[in-house]
Amino acid sequence: MKTKIIFLCLLAFALTGKAQQTQNIVLISIDGYRWQEIFQGADSTLIFNKKYRKQDSTFLFKKYWAESAKQRREKLMPFLWKTIASQGQLYGNRELGNEVNLRNKYWFSYPGRSETLCGFYDEKINSNSYPNNPNENVLEFFDKQKGFKGKVVTFASWDVVKNIVNRDRNGMLVNIAGEMVEGKLTEAQQLANEIQDNFPHYFGKGIRFDVNTYAMAKSYVNANHPRVLHIDFADPDDFGHAGEYDSYLDSGRYIDAMIGGLWETMQKDPFYKGKTTFLIYPDHGRGIDKRWTGHGTSAPGSNQTWLAAIGPNTPALGEMKDKTRIYQDQIAQTAAQIMGFKFTANHPVGEPVQSAIKK
Repeated sequence: MKTKIIFLCLLAFALTGKAQQTQNIVLISIDGYRWQEIFQGADSTLIFNKKYRKQDSTFLFKKYWAESAKQRREKLMPFLWKTIASQGQLYGNRELGNEVNLRNKYWFSYPGRSETLCGFYDEKINSNSYPNNPNENVLEFFDKQKGFKGKVVTFASWDVVKNIVNRDRNGMLVNIAGEMVEGKLTEAQQLANEIQDNFPHYFGKGIRFDVNTYAMAKSYVNANHPRVLHIDFADPDDFGHAGEYDSYLDSGRYIDAMIGGLWETMQKDPFYKGKTTFLIYPDHGRGIDKRWTGHGTSAPGSNQTWLAAIGPNTPALGEMKDKTRIYQDQIAQTAAQIMGFKFTANHPVGEPVQSAIKK
């Protein structure tokens, strides 16, 4: 009897350990969303400036303004600060000396996304018009692993993402603005396809609103259960360039809600529950004060980013307060090692963020 009890205890421990191992991962990029809003909430120099808002000020201030940074950031991104801050990790509060930086010297979209997904800064990638990325990325690395083929997917609000992940080379599903999901579809997927055509092209061809991207991604998850999901949101950067700080804040708020909705959905699904990690980050920062609308070398501070992580392999340390600096090119290897792999490619790869991975 004693031997049987010991065996059952060991079996239970083994099963529990297995359940706590990350088996699926969600990578979420939020284009041009600053660390300042993440850690301080609405910026007083911008929210009170009539030049940068179209909404009624009373309504806007009620939604996002409070006297303390802690209150403001919780009003702006409640999922981030109520769930991730208690169950995961947040890097990049420079007021505490905790820094996340770009390695690349350009500080804009294609180079930033490429550095993040490839774990590598390629100096030759210096334009958003750059053709297919010659550098292998962590998504296609996952796609080559046993049990992952066809289970690695991207949904992006910006059409250039197809070049950044080079779907022509790897043949992965990379759904971009203007494209429908094809095949035998659920009713939710059909509706997500249909809705995409019924929104105005506010920012022009090649860009769709993030709510469209989210609807297509979430309905695909429910129907197909991918192992690796990459979502690329773009609204904050687009509203930032337009100088609409009120809409920029709104986009951060509803992206937070969408991420929270996806997390809750996955935690109710046996395929994902307790076995899924989220990594959330921007591709670059933005300038400050009157330069907040832009980024790149002409907007100092655009190289400053942040990182959020939550999942069974990430210790629940909350807001990271140690004085240190990590880089965007470390995210790819971090994702791989959380999943139990070592990412290798046709180029050097940055070291993982060790504190984000449970020993």
